[in-house]
Amino acid sequence: MRGLSSPLADRGLGMGWRPEICGIIAQLDIGFCEVIAESLVSGNRGLAIPDELTVLRSRGVPVVPHGISLSIGGVDDVDSARIAHLAACADALDAPLVSEHIAFVRADGVEAGHLLPMPRTAEALDVLTRNIRRVQDGLEVPFAVENIAALFDWPDAEYSESEFLAELIERTGVYLLLDIANVYANARNRGLDASAELARLPIEQIAYCHVAGGSEFDGMYHDTHTDRVPEEVLALVGELRAATSAPLMLELDGNYPPAAALLAELDAIADSAGLDRITAATEWSNR
Repeated sequence: MRGLSSPLADRGLGMGWRPEICGIIAQLDIGFCEVIAESLVSGNRGLAIPDELTVLRSRGVPVVPHGISLSIGGVDDVDSARIAHLAACADALDAPLVSEHIAFVRADGVEAGHLLPMPRTAEALDVLTRNIRRVQDGLEVPFAVENIAALFDWPDAEYSESEFLAELIERTGVYLLLDIANVYANARNRGLDASAELARLPIEQIAYCHVAGGSEFDGMYHDTHTDRVPEEVLALVGELRAATSAPLMLELDGNYPPAAALLAELDAIADSAGLDRITAATEWSNR
């Protein structure tokens, strides 16, 4: 199942949907968007889908539910209710796929409150493979998993990150949600070359990519999702798009800028990727 065409093929540039900026997003000519699955809650008639998402869907914009709480990297079995919620989100939004993180967020019922990295060992890979297959069995759409930014590595790694991802894809056929900003963050914090790390990844199985900002604090680069996308990440965007036409998505989780600044961020990604700029109401931006 390797080298499959992305369910978002030819969708170009998208945006992470957040309530704080949903009015702006609803007026953008975006290729697709992503919504946090846990933000969609059940109502009297099933999942309550915000009107602004419904508007996007009516225009033919694909909406991808993105989970943050499955904990597919944990040793515990994945909660069937959480899988069912992802499946319900996909059904309600007529989503082309759903996505989650290669991480664990709980152990023995204790919530960490963070996305924690997995040890890159054969045993951990077996656990992750088991959990991903369980999720795939509960979905009617493809599943994509995201590489996370980690401020530490577990000792005694048996795989590099690229080897770990390649073996996971080989075993499960899962898609890769490639976070380009996380590639940069991990390379910088580990003293590695980000371009070389990017080149080693299994890009033939990418469903789509995250692009986000970050900042340095106490000598470490943090993937904040609240700062502007740095030039180094934009350079990686250009390098990736030279090798694949994988769709890209701007991810913001706070410190939301006004419309003109948001459009400038999207413009920077589009220019780096060689994509057409996203259009919007002319009064928002003087380009």
